[in-house]
Amino acid sequence: MRSLLLIAGLLGLLSVGFGAWSEHALRPNIDAESFRFLMTAIRYNQVHAVALLALALGLVLPLGTDVIKRLRIGAWLMVWGTVLFSVSIYLAVWSGMMILTFVTPVGGTLLMIAWAAVAWAGWTAWRADR
Repeated sequence: MRSLLLIAGLLGLLSVGFGAWSEHALRPNIDAESFRFLMTAIRYNQVHAVALLALALGLVLPLGTDVIKRLRIGAWLMVWGTVLFSVSIYLAVWSGMMILTFVTPVGGTLLMIAWAAVAWAGWTAWRADR
């Protein structure tokens, strides 16, 4: 859980810092489509940093081991999905090497699987309470 809290904080820091830098330094130097693309990456980064924080905090709740296991899987998938999705876009726009965006859909897929793992944990917890 400690490592997930650290990563959530770092992802949040990255999203705010890169968002500010993008708005003030990059925007005047890139085309509108690249800026839109960048803002999508920042938005996904921010949302998933907060979601990861919630998951990390949820891991300390008195839940069953199966629920905790599924939350942990979801959390780590969210880490890697956010990194692959958002950071691939950050690097592509920053470097001009748009080939880096070939990694972006892998990150998006991992994010969807992460949310499915969270739903699976919720289903497991719901079933245990019945």
